Amino acid sequence: MSLADPHIALNSPQPAPRALNIVIIGLAITSSWGNGHATTYRGLVRELTRRGHNLLFLECDRPWYAHNRDMPRPPFGRTELYDSLHDLQLRFLPDIAAADLVIVGSYVQEGVPLGEWVTALLQRSPGLSAFYDIDTPVTLAKLHRHDYEYLAPHLIPRYDLYLSFTGGPTLRLLEQRFGSPRALPLYCSVDPELYFPEPRPFDFDLGYLGTYSPDRQPTLHRLLLQPARRLLHQRFVVAGPQYPDTIPWPANLRRVSHLAPADHRAFYNAQRFTLNVTRHDMIKAGYSPSVRLFEAAACGVPIISDSWDGLETLLKPGQEILLAQTSADVIAILRDLPEESRRAIAENARRAVLARHTAAHRARELEGYILTHAR
Repeated sequence: MSLADPHIALNSPQPAPRALNIVIIGLAITSSWGNGHATTYRGLVRELTRRGHNLLFLECDRPWYAHNRDMPRPPFGRTELYDSLHDLQLRFLPDIAAADLVIVGSYVQEGVPLGEWVTALLQRSPGLSAFYDIDTPVTLAKLHRHDYEYLAPHLIPRYDLYLSFTGGPTLRLLEQRFGSPRALPLYCSVDPELYFPEPRPFDFDLGYLGTYSPDRQPTLHRLLLQPARRLLHQRFVVAGPQYPDTIPWPANLRRVSHLAPADHRAFYNAQRFTLNVTRHDMIKAGYSPSVRLFEAAACGVPIISDSWDGLETLLKPGQEILLAQTSADVIAILRDLPEESRRAIAENARRAVLARHTAAHRARELEGYILTHAR
């Protein structure tokens, strides 16, 4: 498999056993501004429609998305905007009542009363209800604080399926402590039509893409800023918003305050290595891959990452991903790893991600869940 080939063939999208009617009520699909949900939903909806299913995506119309819509009319499935829960109930009750599956996503406005209405409605029909948690560790932390912004404990047993961005022990926790009838992994994924290698000269030796987070910053400091201060002849980059003005950036580091999704592929391909840094809640839960992990791998960029439980089930350390705990670890990789090894790790990771973690794989997984657990 050559990194120079941007369109490695995936398994052909064979039609599903039968066409399913699926309704997704999600945070956003028309705008990726300030949220990572849109990317996940776009890939999933597109691949489900390619498999012959009928998709209706319902998005609450909000001004911050209305002014920043990078895909106002998704060219797959059917997308409709609604103003309020009452508006949704008036206009889309027939679609929801007739669906084989209705998904309510995390961070959806009025999520608790919406979930109560959907689960009650589908109890009288053969269709399944599911909660799709794109933020599982955050959700569990909110439940622990009695913060029921979009999900409450009493709702979890009422959803037929709990689809989670986090796998591993968290799934059993959702079943045993919170009473979910079925907690199943539906990880993030990558769209290989958008993320692929583009051979070009490297602008940076190591880069990082991510919004500022106080719990990630110590790791970013240790694994990127400290190496930058030691390796003055090498070039570094950090892209993402909300970083405080008080951070003393090294002179050989470039700051990019905002990077639109359309520019992510070029950003990854400009790096010799890219850094993956994981939030504390995700490390604590384990089995919580970031979409950035899959995107970078699909672009053929070798990844240096912090470590967490379950990472080895996704990418093999030393063969498909490089792990670092200290700045010395990163410095040794940047300075001493042979180019042949660097390329082999990148190619191995790309092969692994395209084999198991594309939007097409997630569509087939979701389809299987529906057919397996249908009433």
